[in-house]
Amino acid sequence: MKPKILVTREIFDDVLDYLRQHFDVADNQADTPMDAGTLAKNLADKTGAMTTLVDRVDAQLLSGCPKLKAVCNIAVGFNNIDLGACSKAGVMATNTPGVLDDSTADFTWALILSTARRVVESDAHVRARQWKGWYLKQFLGADVHHATLGILGFGRIGRRVARRAMGFDMTVLYHDTQPADAATERSCNAAYVSMDELLARADILTIHVPYAPSTHHVVGAPELAKMKPGAILIHASRGGVVDDAALVAALKSGRLAGAGLDVYENEPALNPEFLAMKNVVLTPHIASSSEATRHAMAMLAAQNLVAALTTGRPPNLLNP
Repeated sequence: MKPKILVTREIFDDVLDYLRQHFDVADNQADTPMDAGTLAKNLADKTGAMTTLVDRVDAQLLSGCPKLKAVCNIAVGFNNIDLGACSKAGVMATNTPGVLDDSTADFTWALILSTARRVVESDAHVRARQWKGWYLKQFLGADVHHATLGILGFGRIGRRVARRAMGFDMTVLYHDTQPADAATERSCNAAYVSMDELLARADILTIHVPYAPSTHHVVGAPELAKMKPGAILIHASRGGVVDDAALVAALKSGRLAGAGLDVYENEPALNPEFLAMKNVVLTPHIASSSEATRHAMAMLAAQNLVAALTTGRPPNLLNP
């Protein structure tokens, strides 16, 4: 008898077919969101699960899932999974690192250019038939070329963002818990600086750190107050890393010229004040959402689950 698994949200058909070769699959191709109670009910007799970042896996859930052995997240982030609770319950947890790095770096640049050059705002202006013709000071934005790019978090994605900055002849600064090696810095044309220097010098600050208790509001009111007046903030990592209320205040005061945001605190219930701000570009957590990348994420999660329940050694185990 094949092990029973649950796929919590819609996935690609061929990935589902691959899973069915190994498991008795309960799918959710209708893509109906599950609240905590529904998720627990559907997982009660399952050996494995493929989850998404909106599925909370904690001690309370696990207490009602005695057969569960593996939870495989279709995401690189895993702040929805309590790793300590999983380890205590003997449940393997995995994520999907690597496959989304380039797509997320690409999208970071989409946010940078859209925000700096007021693309979304001017598009809305044209669509509303408000454009009456060319004039010199129409939708003046900020140059990206030769500007200073600050990168907070210099992991796989941050480094790819840095390499893309070479085409814009930018000065690239970064801050992380520790400096990268000299060869990596040369390959990215990037220099390590303190957090305070990063904030003070960056014309554009882009954030690429995972969410954890230690990074909650790592960019809050004190950090925003240290940023260069007229700077732009780009955020495509995880909600909660930035204090959204403090960001709203910095934008309303004119301290910051604009922001490009793909993630939010309490998403999808984002701070409503963002909606009225013309200098803020808002996207719905889609930085990795190219067809090829999302497919690769789903397949890697499926491969993690197959390995977990057959060999006990999934390639992206988070809690060995």
